Parts: sequence; C-alpha cells; structure tokens
Amino acid sequence: MWIFTTTPMSTAWAAGEHGGGHAESLIGQPGVAAQASRTVDVDMTDAMRFHPARLDVRQGETLRLRVRNAGQIKHELVLGTQAELKAHYEQMKRFPGMEHEDPSMVSVAPGQIGEIVWKFTEAGTVDFACLQPGHFEAGMVGQVAVAGGAGDARKNSTPPARPAGAAHRH
Repeated sequence: MWIFTTTPMSTAWAAGEHGGGHAESLIGQPGVAAQASRTVDVDMTDAMRFHPARLDVRQGETLRLRVRNAGQIKHELVLGTQAELKAHYEQMKRFPGMEHEDPSMVSVAPGQIGEIVWKFTEAGTVDFACLQPGHFEAGMVGQVAVAGGAGDARKNSTPPARPAGAAHRH
C-alpha cells in the first residue's frame, strides 16, 4: 500500500497550502461550520450521478454539503476546476485505492454520509466530480454556480450537521 501525505495535485485543490491551512483559490476556501448559511444534501448513486448535479450559491456563501452514498460501491465528491479534476482523476487511475478526506473532498462508503463545509469566494463555476476510477468518465460530475451578487441560494436547505475531518490518505 502506498501512503502519501501530499501529492503534486493536492496543491491545486485549495491554492496549494495542503500542509497547514488552505488559502483562497479559484474554487474558494474551507468554510467554518458555524458560519454555514445552509446545508445541501447531495446523493451519489451507482448510476454514476449526483442528485442534484447543479447547485446555486451566492459569492461569499459558506455551504455545508451533506453527501450521501445511496449506492452499493464507494463514491466521492471532489470540488475543483475542470483542469484540477481531470489531472487528479488521472492520478486516481494510477492509484485506485486513494482516499480523500480533505476540506474540498470527501470519500463515502456505501450507505454512509460525509460532508464538506466550503466557502465559495469567487463568482463563476466550481466543478465537482467523483474521481473513483471509471466514475468520472461515466459522467459523475456536477457544478456549483456561484452568483456574484444576490443569487437565490435558498434551495435544498436543511438543518446543519457536524463537519468532516481533514486528512488526505493515499
């Protein structure tokens, strides 16, 4: 088993400060659970889909993503740019046992729930995907539309849950 504490790709996930706190990047920054304005439930299925596959947030909003694996196989949700996700997916194909529990990503066993607390600091689009081998290619992708002003960010609201841990294991 290969064990790494960081990878060349991890620098892209949240502006490259993988070892001690994450600076802002094009996709935002780790959020503080107590500052989450709402919780959005995202289901992952063995049909290689996220439900919902599109989320709408306001720039500056901190969101708690409660990610449920409704399938029978392992899935994950990883936030990033298209280029970051594609590059990390190539790495995942080389190391299929890689697991993620970094602030911008969560791996979830069948029937389990994980979460990401994320602050979306930049207007535009933040992509997400399941990077388990074969899943990305099968279309297990989604997008977060980050409105630069007062976009409607009230959809799918539920009470807050506890934050996920922050470790990246390979």
